[in-house]
Amino acid sequence: MVARAYTVAFEGVEARMVEVQCATSPGLPAFSIVGLPDKAVSEARDRVRAALGALSIALPSKKITVNLSPADLPKEGSHFDLPIALALLAALDVIPHDTVAETVALGELSLDGTLVPVLGALPAAMAAAAENRALVCPQSCGPEAAWVDAAAVYAPRSLAEALRHFTGQAPLPVATAGEVTGSSGTRDFADVKGQEKAKRALEIAATGRHHVLMVGTPGSGKSMLAARLPSILPPLTPAEALETSMIHSLAGLLSEGGINRARPFREPHHTASMAAIVGGGRGAKPGEISLAHNGVLFMDEFPEYPRTVLETLRQPIETEEVVVARANAHVRYPCRFMLVAAANPCKCGYLSDPNRACARVPVCGEEYMQRISGPLMDRFDLRIEVPPVALSDLDLPQSGETSAEIAARVAKGRAVQAARFEGTDMRVNADLEGGALEEVATPDAEGKDMLLRVADRFGLSARGYHRVLRVARTIADLDGSGDVRKPHVAEAVGYRLALSNEV
Repeated sequence: MVARAYTVAFEGVEARMVEVQCATSPGLPAFSIVGLPDKAVSEARDRVRAALGALSIALPSKKITVNLSPADLPKEGSHFDLPIALALLAALDVIPHDTVAETVALGELSLDGTLVPVLGALPAAMAAAAENRALVCPQSCGPEAAWVDAAAVYAPRSLAEALRHFTGQAPLPVATAGEVTGSSGTRDFADVKGQEKAKRALEIAATGRHHVLMVGTPGSGKSMLAARLPSILPPLTPAEALETSMIHSLAGLLSEGGINRARPFREPHHTASMAAIVGGGRGAKPGEISLAHNGVLFMDEFPEYPRTVLETLRQPIETEEVVVARANAHVRYPCRFMLVAAANPCKCGYLSDPNRACARVPVCGEEYMQRISGPLMDRFDLRIEVPPVALSDLDLPQSGETSAEIAARVAKGRAVQAARFEGTDMRVNADLEGGALEEVATPDAEGKDMLLRVADRFGLSARGYHRVLRVARTIADLDGSGDVRKPHVAEAVGYRLALSNEV
């Protein structure tokens, strides 16, 4: 008789159901696993054999075959240990067949039968809930998986506890969800002296989720400004927190099963590889752009990234998802992020300082900024110059607005957008396109006339034209205006052309 247990295989953030079939048959003693297992899955037979031995359960002198169905789906990871052990125990009539078949299990086994935590408990719980099954996972994964209320989650510490649960000797309690945290750190915009234009640009960007490029000399405060951006962003909504946490679960970034309502802020180093940024590598893991989903991706020293890495950002920025293509699968990850990039104006960084700039000015600056291709530059909604702060200003007391004051305005602007887009797939003004963009962001006659003249004068692309409209709509929302007027368009155009040599 064939015993069945269930687990999942991960394709991006999607957890696909896998049926673990186990059968014993006459023949020479052997333990084989089929169904496209990787090395970690194939080695499960040795871990399962040792874990059962620790429970004084001897394997029969028969041929044991475990099939992972569907057989054409690649199976990767050590989380197959527990479902294989449960299917085998059911095949040996140690635990009831029906109780095992009603659950989804995942977990790695140590040689003494202790369950080791694995990645992906949250997506697995989502898949279990969709199949109306309970989830069995290691104890440390329980608080994470329990966030899915639709699925009962049982979290044993060992295979022995799981066995007693399935035989009814000592049923396990249902696991409880971990804690919710919402801290975005203690960095405050009040610490930044000067740079009022840059603060204003980041406020607009945070309100409408617009992409920003900051260019300035070393030490002008670009990184300092970006690091304080999370302090003015609204917390994640419950739906956004679940989306983001599913990705972080696959990456092992959920601390003690807790879910963070603060928006993610990722800042990879400029030596990061393409796989680290967009995803890939062994197991096609999520990259930085997906780990920044619903949050901020800060890329300092932007022109220093390899050209191939920068160019891979172009499509995800537009589609808000990335496809990691492999020979046997295409894995999709969501990546709805706000890109904040910082760059020096040239290689040495002192293009505008006549006392420190090199003899190749202005050619050095043109060559350096050309490392950012035109199509990628076109995707930045706001481009701002961050000038150096005068040394005399550093001794002045703090006089700028606090992050709480700016965050209040951002929250008000986000509330306007939430009401505007209720019942649609759009969330913020950056999502506007097509007829919806024309309906809510068309400026008044004076504003439209000015935008057309600017577009003709500076050769704005269609993408650039529409991005100016989106930014103008956000500025109008911050201004409390239902209509987009000429001053809103003028400010949006100013940010678009701030780094143009013709302005």
